[in-house]
Amino acid sequence: MEHFVVSARKYRPQTFKDVVGQQAITNTLLNAIENNHLAQALLFTGPRGVGKTTCARILAKMINSDGSETGDEDFAFNIFELDAASNNSVDDIRSLTDQVRIPPQVGKYKVYIIDEVHMLSQAAFNAFLKTLEEPPKHCIFILATTEKHKIIPTILSRCQIFDFKRITVKDAKSYLVYIAGEQGITAEDDALHIIAQKADGAMRDALSIFDRVVSFSGKNLTRQAVTENLNVLDYETYFTSTDLILENKIPELLLQFNNTLSKGFDGHHYIAGLASHFRDLLVSKTPETIALLEVGDQTKTKYLEQAKKASQEFLMQGINLANDCDLKYKTSKNQRLLVELCIMQLASITFDGEKKNSKHYIIPASYFKKKGITPIPVKVTEQKNIGTSVHTSSTVSGIKVDKPETSVPNSKIVESFQVKKPAKIILKQETKRTSGLSLSSIRAKKEHLIKQIDVVIDEENLPKDTFTEKELLTVWNTFIEKLRQEGKHNLASILSIDTPKVKDTTIHLEFPNATNKVEVERQQYPLLAFIRKTLNNFDISLSISVNEIMEKKYAYTAQDKFEKLLEKNPNMDTLRRTFDLDF
Repeated sequence: MEHFVVSARKYRPQTFKDVVGQQAITNTLLNAIENNHLAQALLFTGPRGVGKTTCARILAKMINSDGSETGDEDFAFNIFELDAASNNSVDDIRSLTDQVRIPPQVGKYKVYIIDEVHMLSQAAFNAFLKTLEEPPKHCIFILATTEKHKIIPTILSRCQIFDFKRITVKDAKSYLVYIAGEQGITAEDDALHIIAQKADGAMRDALSIFDRVVSFSGKNLTRQAVTENLNVLDYETYFTSTDLILENKIPELLLQFNNTLSKGFDGHHYIAGLASHFRDLLVSKTPETIALLEVGDQTKTKYLEQAKKASQEFLMQGINLANDCDLKYKTSKNQRLLVELCIMQLASITFDGEKKNSKHYIIPASYFKKKGITPIPVKVTEQKNIGTSVHTSSTVSGIKVDKPETSVPNSKIVESFQVKKPAKIILKQETKRTSGLSLSSIRAKKEHLIKQIDVVIDEENLPKDTFTEKELLTVWNTFIEKLRQEGKHNLASILSIDTPKVKDTTIHLEFPNATNKVEVERQQYPLLAFIRKTLNNFDISLSISVNEIMEKKYAYTAQDKFEKLLEKNPNMDTLRRTFDLDF
């Protein structure tokens, strides 16, 4: 059996031209070598699998190359790789600094590649400082790390820092196409795109996933095989879900979600993917933002087609609902119900029913003629002059039709069954009722409240009559008595705690604690409205403060309360002794 070499090692770049997605860094290093402008301490930092160690090895070979060596020459005697994760003590660094003094036997430079340098201990970093700042002219240090923030600033200040970026999905897919061609593997474009997305910017991860999927499906790499092996939700799942949502098919949508769960996916994965799908549809609606769509060409065509069906308002509201469900998922006690509720809300966004499509429910005159019923003409009677609103009604075959308000000419009678605006139909036998919890009842209640609001147009001309403090106290006590009659004894008691004091048009109140203040502030609008109207001064305002010293004046224990009651009525003690009552 022939020894298998994984693609990440087999296709490791040997020159800077082969490095994927790091053109800015490789060009900088090439120019530095050509112009003899290379620093003696370099720090390569970035995510895993983006080419830090690979670039360090290529750089070590290039600076020792003079053109006379053979193709397989790797200058192994001049390149020293140190794993800082397992060699992170002070003794390891001291050993390294001792070796630095010895010049190279072959080539010009000795290159020390220290991988995962952030794992060095604090003492090891300090022992390394002097050597790193002033190394011998024949020595170059290349430090590589995934966590730059863990390196002490004194080390960072002595290095030339190169930040490696994540490899884009497009670059990763292009390299996978090259690898598939080298191995003689037929691969679908969408299949390679899913692998590149799953790698999350790491080329090494992309090659590892590629090897795994090839082992599963053989020489023919399909999108279905990739999604099945990687346990990722296929694009088709979200395309189907969106179609069902747009068509308001809630039962089919719930069955599809149940089928998704039965395949081993969790609801969090599904709803997060659905939010991303809506985002991609929103991106597809504008030609300028289509470039942000990181999918294959075939899938991009599907996105463009589905984006035409969904409105921008629906997508924005859908993203908001799905994102809200995503945030609540981990803290939810019933996670499945949370996702099901979310997708039902999504399917209800575009559902208008009878409210918006009332034109489909108007009964045409031809319907009655087919049934052998003669329609009764609608009579419009005049109530006001030209241009005024009138309300008409008639009875058509046992059905009462209320026609919306219209503007009609003076003294005209229109005999026509057809109406231009949709008619509101009310059956005689039963009246349409709405639940106290329905949306329509809530909306009607809000409209009713809005109609009751008195709108003041000219605020500057509102009455501002003068009043005395005595008049205010009279009005104040009247309001407290009114509260008691309405059964609001708690608020009445709080307002009785302090006597209001007036300064200009501001009423000042003082309470013993913040609870009383909050309670009065909640009810201040009815209070101010009563006082302003009674005193005919709409400049009156309220200022409430808290004085904790006042709290001592009020009884809180049972004994204190009894003594207070006893002061008001001495017979309370007789009552207590008669029935042998306790506090």
